[in-house]
Amino acid sequence: MNEMKVLANNRKARHDYFIEETYEAGMVLKGTEVKSIRMGRINLKEGYAEIHGNEIFLLGVHVSPYEKGNIFNTDPLRPKKLLLNKREIRKLIGYTTQKGYTLVPLRIYLNEKGLVKLELGVGKGKKLYDKRQTIAKKDAERRMQKEMRKSQRGE
Repeated sequence: MNEMKVLANNRKARHDYFIEETYEAGMVLKGTEVKSIRMGRINLKEGYAEIHGNEIFLLGVHVSPYEKGNIFNTDPLRPKKLLLNKREIRKLIGYTTQKGYTLVPLRIYLNEKGLVKLELGVGKGKKLYDKRQTIAKKDAERRMQKEMRKSQRGE
């Protein structure tokens, strides 16, 4: 059974993008970043990944400085290198060269070995009408669940 502790979730990503595929990536972290991330002091909302050469970097993700760290604290918005297989990187390069695809961080978690991992999604941006459609669909499902609970209780 693979148990993992989710440290940060990017709910906005699934609202703003159609997620086509997901990948698990390791991250190159420095100094006290790991301690800060383990405490959940990370913000994925404005984050995205970019490809430079044959490497993928995570940008716009804010890791708050560790309170008990001093000179070992790093820049909160420092680009973090992602660790993926060459085959996966080539596949992601192929996706991003297509029109409209973006690499979006979905969540950060600790895997069963205690390593910090990132779930990276390949997303295509939603238009405003797609977002409205998604909200209406969730609303309808919520109403149906509410009616089902009422009918089960015998009201």
